[in-house]
Amino acid sequence: MTTKLAEIKEMIFQLPPEEINQLIREVNETISTKDFMKLAETGFQEWNDPEEDIYNNDTEN
Repeated sequence: MTTKLAEIKEMIFQLPPEEINQLIREVNETISTKDFMKLAETGFQEWNDPEEDIYNNDTEN
């Protein structure tokens, strides 16, 4: 375990149980959101066409 991870664990274990539970809920929600976003990316691969990328215009001269 890295030193920073050990320090974070030590700080977390100093929290009251309800705050630890809230932290766990927030971490799980963030992980779920990131997982869903990653999964959703696969549904948009057909739109990933560099020739039609309207946001990739060179406007700086």
